[in-house]
Amino acid sequence: MRLPKTAHTSRPWRIHAIAHDFRLEDVWALPTPGSPGDWPRLVALFSGAGPAQEPFVTSPVAHALFAIRWKLGALFGWDKPDAGLGARVPTLRDRLPDDLRKDLSSSRNPRFTTVYETEGEWAAEIANRTMHGVLHLGWVPDSSGGYRGQMAVLVKPNGPFGHLYMAAIKPFRYLGVYDNLLRTIGTRWQATAPAPKP
Repeated sequence: MRLPKTAHTSRPWRIHAIAHDFRLEDVWALPTPGSPGDWPRLVALFSGAGPAQEPFVTSPVAHALFAIRWKLGALFGWDKPDAGLGARVPTLRDRLPDDLRKDLSSSRNPRFTTVYETEGEWAAEIANRTMHGVLHLGWVPDSSGGYRGQMAVLVKPNGPFGHLYMAAIKPFRYLGVYDNLLRTIGTRWQATAPAPKP
């Protein structure tokens, strides 16, 4: 379920200070009900810290959209190393306060690089020729007395072309990607749930 932006901005996340110059693009409630102890499982689901992960996007339409995007990226050089983190833009890890610099985990996700993790908050980043983006996860109380994941997407477009690119892909994100993404996350969350204790 898509949430109002205040669902993210009203919470005291550390990301507010670290990515203060990024634009909040979307906020989503994730179909990941659990307890406080389930937070590491959610981070593992996204970071690839657990078993090898298949792509979250599984529908033929979403696959086709991503295939077109990577083909265009290869054709125009959007995803070359000199367009990414540490080259075109510095990593957000350079902005971290001392207490978040310790025990920085490394992500095995091929697209995203972990920025930091706390008890209930995780952020990862990606950069290319079009934008610098942040995927933010939080573990929030839900209406049933448990917890669930909340995902926010923050972006900093790269100049006029980046703004045009983000506007062009927006309809495709809502029509072909997010619904499939959330369904797949929910399915994998249930599949990785620990067996109930006897």
